[in-house]
Amino acid sequence: MATTGSKFVWYELMTTDVAAAAKFYADVIGWKAQKSPMPNMDYMLFNAGATQVAGAFALSPEQLGHGAPKAWVGYVGVPNVDRAAADLKAAGGQVWRGPDDISGVGRFAMVSDPQGAAFALFNSARPEEGSPADVGKPGHVGWHELYAGDGASAFDFYAPQFGWVKGDAMDMGAAGKYQIFGPAAGTMIGGIMTKPAQMAVPAWLFYFNVPSIEAAVPKIKSGGGQVANGPMEVPGGQWIVRGIDPQGAHFALTGAK
Repeated sequence: MATTGSKFVWYELMTTDVAAAAKFYADVIGWKAQKSPMPNMDYMLFNAGATQVAGAFALSPEQLGHGAPKAWVGYVGVPNVDRAAADLKAAGGQVWRGPDDISGVGRFAMVSDPQGAAFALFNSARPEEGSPADVGKPGHVGWHELYAGDGASAFDFYAPQFGWVKGDAMDMGAAGKYQIFGPAAGTMIGGIMTKPAQMAVPAWLFYFNVPSIEAAVPKIKSGGGQVANGPMEVPGGQWIVRGIDPQGAHFALTGAK
């Protein structure tokens, strides 16, 4: 069953050094970091103002030994995680962990689409708190980009799963089409494209809002990260930069110049 209009509601960094990652993103994005109060769990929370936006945890030696990447993972909010996981699997996706509960937080499953891009399904135990995802404010995620094995068929998978609809599509020449999508007409939250050949596996990339791209770029470099691409201007007058944090996770920024 499709879950109409689903949005990304949480973002999680899998890393090898939580303290170093917290300092890096606090400097670059302006987040405030605080340790989670949950017992028996070493988890860092990132706040944009008073709003919790994302979290981070350290990959275990076992996870690293099995090839788990340093990466950002996005959580898509769904009404029923078990049903969504079953539907995803029936459509050719993979369920890697769960569905399972996090006490007092919600129910989740770690999954991937049929082409291998990883993400998570989530249903909050506290729905009255609403979604923390505000695409317009500093420190929040302003854009979600999927680098798919094949962009056209990737959208065909996600649309019935989450009720996503197409917006404009831009011709990118040899790279094919860049398909903008959202949970409803007039509410666009991201784009889907076929990944470049040099990119090893399909993956989601998340663009964090910053007040100034010009101010953020030197902080990426001085903090030990790398600028992989940009800054460059995109339609609408915003500027973007794609980067790699000091532990190797890919991320992106969007903002004014």
